[in-house]
Amino acid sequence: MSKREIRSGPAALDCGLGHACAFCQLEDNCALDKPAHNRRLIENRLQAIGGVILVLANKGGVGKSTVAANLAASLAARGHRTALADADIHGPNAAQFFGQQGEHTRVSERGIHPRRYGFTDGGHELPIGSLGFFLDGPDVPVVWRDAYKFDYVHHLIGSYDWGTLDFLVIDMPPGTGNELITLCDLLEGVETRALLVTTPQAVALLDTLKAARFCRERGLPVAGVVENMAGMTCPHCDGHIEMFPRDPLVDRLSENGIETLARLPFSPALAFASDAGRPAADDGDRQSDEAERFAELAERMVASFAPEQSAAMSGELAESLGVGAQMEAIEAALATQPGVDQTAVRAEVQALIDGEVGRLGRE
Repeated sequence: MSKREIRSGPAALDCGLGHACAFCQLEDNCALDKPAHNRRLIENRLQAIGGVILVLANKGGVGKSTVAANLAASLAARGHRTALADADIHGPNAAQFFGQQGEHTRVSERGIHPRRYGFTDGGHELPIGSLGFFLDGPDVPVVWRDAYKFDYVHHLIGSYDWGTLDFLVIDMPPGTGNELITLCDLLEGVETRALLVTTPQAVALLDTLKAARFCRERGLPVAGVVENMAGMTCPHCDGHIEMFPRDPLVDRLSENGIETLARLPFSPALAFASDAGRPAADDGDRQSDEAERFAELAERMVASFAPEQSAAMSGELAESLGVGAQMEAIEAALATQPGVDQTAVRAEVQALIDGEVGRLGRE
C-alpha cells in the first residue's frame, strides 16, 4: 500500500511520515487525523531521547548560544549521542558556530534532516537543527508572531529526524516567553534540566533570578548556572582581571540551591573559534583551557541526570522482577501471623529487595 493510498484511507490510520503535516504536499486532501499524527511524532521523538538540556538566560548578550554550542560539542566529543536544537528563532546562530553558514537542510519521509558537524578527528559528529538552515541568507530577519513560533517549536522536536540520543541540547531564546513555555509543555514527563547562563554583574544576575523563579514555579529542575565572561587572563602577566564586579546577587542563586557549575573567563580564543565555525571542544590534542572548562561542564551536566536515571532504571528493574507481587504475598503471609512485629519485618524485607535490585542494576 503506498503512502498516498494510506493517506486517503480510514482516519484511524497514520501515514508513517516522519514530519508534521505542514511539510506534506498532500495535506489539503488528507483524510487522516492530522493533530493525532503530529502528537505521535513528538511522542516518538522524545521516547528516543535520554535527557534534554535547556540552555537559557533571561538576558540577551550573556553568551548563552556560545555555551549551548560548546556544551553540545563537548558532550559529543566524549562519546555521548548528542544533538543541538536551535530554538532561538529570531537569532538562529547555530550554523555560524559550526561553520555551516549558507547551508540548507532537506525534508524527506523520515523528517527534517539535521545538518551534521564532523569533528576533525573523524570519530564524532553533532547533528544540528536550526531555522537558519531554512533562510535565504544570514541577514534575513525572522518576523513571526507567536502562532508561528508555537508551530516551529513543535517542528523542532517532532519533525527533525534526531534518531536515538543521550542528550538533546536546546539553545533557548532570551527570556521566559512563548518558546520556553511551549517547550516546557512538550517536555512534561521527559528528563529535562535547565542550565542558566549569566554574567557576573547585577543587571544580568537579577534577570537570572527571574529565570530561576520561572523554573522553580514550573517544576523544571535547574542543573546549575554558568557565569560567563567571569574575568580574563592578562596576556602580558597572566594575572586575573575582573571585567565586571561580581555582584552579591550571585549568592542569592546559591541560597536558592542553584550551584555555579562553571566560571568561564572572557576569552578572545573562544570568540575567534566561534567566528571561525569550530567549537572549543574540537581542538584535537591541544586541550586548550577553553576545551577543558567545557569538558568539566559537560561532565557535571551528565552527573546532574544520574540520580533520576538510576532511579528510573531501578524502578524498571523492580517491575521486571515482580517486586510488587512479592510484597503483596509477604503482606498476605504477615496477616496470618499475629504477634509478629510486622513493621520490622516489612522494613527488613524491603531493605533486602532494594539491595538486590541495586546490585543487579549495577551489573
